[in-house]
Amino acid sequence: MRKKRITFTALILSSLLLTGCHGKEGLSAFQPPEEFDLSREYEITFWAKNDTNKTQTAIYEKAISDFENLYPNITVNLRLYTDYGKIYNDVITNIATNTTPNVCITYPDHIATYLTGNNQVVPLETLFTDPSYGLGGSQLRFSSPSLEEIIPQFLEECAFGGHYYALPYMRSTEACYVNKTYVEALGYTLPKTLTWDFIWEVSEAAMATDAEGTFLVNGQKVMIPFIYKSTDNMMIQMLKQKEAGYSTESGDILLFNSVTDELLQTIGAHTKTDAFSTFKISGYPANFLNAGQCIFAVDSTAGATWMGTDAPLSDISADKLVRFETAVLPIPQFDTSHPQMISQGPSVCIFNKEDTQEVMASWLFTQYLLTNEVQIAYSETEGYVPVTSKAHNCAEYQDYLSRCGENNKEYYDVKIKAAKLLLEHVDHTFVTPVFAGSASLRDAAGHLIESTVKAVRRGQDIGGEYTKKLYADTSSLYRLDQLAQQNQALSGKADLGKLPGTALTLLWSLAGAWSLLLCYAVWRAVKKRQ
Repeated sequence: MRKKRITFTALILSSLLLTGCHGKEGLSAFQPPEEFDLSREYEITFWAKNDTNKTQTAIYEKAISDFENLYPNITVNLRLYTDYGKIYNDVITNIATNTTPNVCITYPDHIATYLTGNNQVVPLETLFTDPSYGLGGSQLRFSSPSLEEIIPQFLEECAFGGHYYALPYMRSTEACYVNKTYVEALGYTLPKTLTWDFIWEVSEAAMATDAEGTFLVNGQKVMIPFIYKSTDNMMIQMLKQKEAGYSTESGDILLFNSVTDELLQTIGAHTKTDAFSTFKISGYPANFLNAGQCIFAVDSTAGATWMGTDAPLSDISADKLVRFETAVLPIPQFDTSHPQMISQGPSVCIFNKEDTQEVMASWLFTQYLLTNEVQIAYSETEGYVPVTSKAHNCAEYQDYLSRCGENNKEYYDVKIKAAKLLLEHVDHTFVTPVFAGSASLRDAAGHLIESTVKAVRRGQDIGGEYTKKLYADTSSLYRLDQLAQQNQALSGKADLGKLPGTALTLLWSLAGAWSLLLCYAVWRAVKKRQ
């Protein structure tokens, strides 16, 4: 009995100590200083993503140089990453040691996880409206867009948890890059808006071969008619178009439902005929498209410079290229009268520091990234669009759009068509709910498709029992059950509001007193046993 009592007492003590550690405050909540001290020197770090695109690197470097000319007392150190996942992992690692960057290009799903570190990310709404240094502020040394000039749909993507935690930097959506030449060779007319039924029908028709196994449509031994780059986006958009569940704003997981079952069965059926595959399984869609081995390649509009016979960033050798007419269309729809497509693209967040003046220096640089000079230059490198109406409406950007197809570099037609596609469909875009762990849910959505395609290719039956096991394994792999419980707990805590300082002091005093009493009880029990 004594042993149980000692163990029980120790467990209570441990729980209290753990609670104390969990409740420990990190950085103080950011409070903007009344004035920005221009007499001081500042050094800030900027983490950004770059796909080995030297033009984009040059734009970052020029933006930093131009900003430092305006503010000689602020030094910006650039660190480039090859993908957003690596930025995410490094930020998570650095949160523990308070060595996060000052400014970071990232995604709202990732920021939601950064917020689990107390006060690590700066809420921006107070900075937005600061008359001197806010958006369009009177004391800025550059022409910053006003709050009203940021495209509302893009700005709202950066709002969650009751605050704006980022500014949009660039925006893209997904497009279907189509070998129109092959579609017409198969006897079809390309519609203005693609449907899933049309995609599947043409893809199956393209699988016809001669007696020697050569595909009739391209005269080659290889043909994968439909390749999807991002299968998480594929599942998310299909569910949205079907008005089926994915998740709620509070983090409830709705991904595993009967509509998902049906979608996986359809995808599996077309995988079985080899009419469909994914980037992770077969390779980059653009490479197959440009070699005449794919008809429908779905990728981001930001990937447009890799797509088509004359693509300036094509990854295949010239002797493998096949000439064809490239059409750039929205992703396929279930209901063409109510198109739905995902809005995506990098945003910029600011990390909190003990020195509020350093945070202000970070805020000035972040705003500079939204100037026309940076926005237009970066958007012209790929199929991104600027995030401000100020950039959209300026003469320079309108001139750029009007010169579509003038050459295969700056004015590559597929790239500009991809940008126009998003500009024309901003009102048809949507974003998924953001919460701690929403990035894991996205990964899980793609995992369902990837696993199903792999299973079919291995000859497995993907009937009811397979789907049940797939859901259970996916939930376990991405810890979705734990995620739902965690978000429910966080939601419950949020409803209580922030306790006053006097109440917190009292609670900590009580916790300390109980800890001392329990330590004494443990000591007495051990001594008595001895």
